[in-house]
Formats: sequence, structure tokens, C-alpha cells
Amino acid sequence: MTVTRVPVSHLRLKRAYEPAAPEDGIRILVDRLWPRGVSKDKAALDEWNKDISPSTELRKWFGHDPERWSEFQRRYRTELREHETDLERIRKLAKAQTVTLIYSAHDEAHNDAVVLRDVLLGKAAR
Repeated sequence: MTVTRVPVSHLRLKRAYEPAAPEDGIRILVDRLWPRGVSKDKAALDEWNKDISPSTELRKWFGHDPERWSEFQRRYRTELREHETDLERIRKLAKAQTVTLIYSAHDEAHNDAVVLRDVLLGKAAR
């Protein structure tokens, strides 16, 4: 399968609790659970893709513990191999326009959206 190249500037990350903005482009929620306290109107999503989020088991195991970050990345990347069709669809969208991956984690450096963005961009694990 050919992997579509995505300009880095076309893939953004944003917390679900930040206001939507026109420059967000297509807004895709990439969490398995809906963000607490955020209405559907306020979220202003174009899509909610639960399938590419970490499995419930992996999400619970990680628990946003930075000490588990490296292993979480490895396991999540393994899970994402089963969703290449979804990944390629997002890559194609992001090749043509801005796509913002929406997530609800408090930790902006250690969350599933960070890993997903890197996978979409073809970056190796950090």
C-alpha cells in the first residue's frame, strides 16, 4: 500500500476543551470516550473516529503515566497497524487541507493523539 505524504503543517493537535477555530480545518475526535463536560455543539466535530483510538485495555493500562510512555507508544503503534484504511483516509484529507486531531487528555505531550499524528506523518517513535 502506498502511503500518502502529509505536510506537517496540515496535521494539528488540539484539546477538546479549547474553542474550535476556522483554522482547525477538519476536526476529528480521536478518543474512545467523549470528553467530559463538552457538548456536541461546542466540540464542533466533523468526525469521531473511535476505531483508531487505543483499545480500552491499553488506555486503562497507560493511565497517562509518563513513565509508561515509551511502552504505550509501542503498543499503540502495533494496534494502529490494524487500521491502515482509516489512517490512509486521514492522510488523504490532510494532504489537501488542515486536519486537527481532537483529544481530551490534560497532558499535551503524552497522549494518543501525539502518537497518532506521528504515525500519520510517518515519524519513528520518540
